[in-house]
Amino acid sequence: MPDRSALISGFLETANWDAAQRRTIAGDASNRRYERLTRHDGTTAILMDAPPDKGESTRPFVKITEFLRSAGLSAPHIYAQDASDGFLLLEDLGDDLFARILAKDPTMEQRLYEAATDVLLHLHTYDPPDLIRCDADMMTDMVSLAFTCYQNGALGYTDAAALAAFQAAFREVLKPLNTRINVMIQRDYHAENLLWLPDRSGVARVGLLDYQDALIGHRAYDLVSVLQDARRDVSPVIAQDMIHRYAAAAQIVLSEFETDYALLGLQRNLRILGIFARLSLSYGKPHYADYIPRVWGHIQINLRHPALREIAPLINATLPEPTPDILKGLKAKCVTIPLP
Repeated sequence: MPDRSALISGFLETANWDAAQRRTIAGDASNRRYERLTRHDGTTAILMDAPPDKGESTRPFVKITEFLRSAGLSAPHIYAQDASDGFLLLEDLGDDLFARILAKDPTMEQRLYEAATDVLLHLHTYDPPDLIRCDADMMTDMVSLAFTCYQNGALGYTDAAALAAFQAAFREVLKPLNTRINVMIQRDYHAENLLWLPDRSGVARVGLLDYQDALIGHRAYDLVSVLQDARRDVSPVIAQDMIHRYAAAAQIVLSEFETDYALLGLQRNLRILGIFARLSLSYGKPHYADYIPRVWGHIQINLRHPALREIAPLINATLPEPTPDILKGLKAKCVTIPLP
């Protein structure tokens, strides 16, 4: 069997990009990696390397890309693809990630988050493609990682009884959302996956990345994702403004939307808590533990909502606060705990 580098060379030759300069630009929490290709004339493209033998597939990315582009959004154009070997050659949308722009110019925060919110409003006017529904049962199952990975890594055990009690209560709290699961959610919609494209107009000014895990879900999910960002602090005033902006434009009762937002915020951040612990404990990526205090802060904010009054004790009495000692311990156990 050809090695991975030989397969890449063959793919690039077929796509007529074999003479381009190659430079690794990014990896992520998955096994995908990316390179920027630059031809002699200065034109560029992005190579996505998604090895199938490591559980990756380009097919979901292609499916969602076609849907997003048909909706007039700035997902990258696909120049060439090889689904069997896991390669895509993509339009290069540049390096102006929201996170980088905001690090240099915090005054852009209002403008960028308004643009990100408007993308969601636009996207949610389209009937979603055929995808798995992220309902109350699925969302409840997802948060088990907070116990099996984070609690286990922090305390050395998983409290199975506490997990079962939490799941039973949380599933009931989430069930009313099942009637409002009707849009496509990108799931990793945040400042390090959004690009600013000021030369384009309207909702096309926001470049989209990393949406291959999309599902059918609740319209507040991606708004939570971008405003309760695990990697950067969003101004509370900006966050509240965007919640109001979305609810007003979508003509949704604000109090109902805020309740759903808190429920989804808790669900998403508990899941991230577990994922970041797992990335350190099982995948050898200890730097993800550094994000855990911010994620914990989001959890505590969501737990203050009256709709989560009965859930809060089930979390706070069971999952430990991520103190410096606990974070140090998670890093010390890097690649020592098998996947649950």
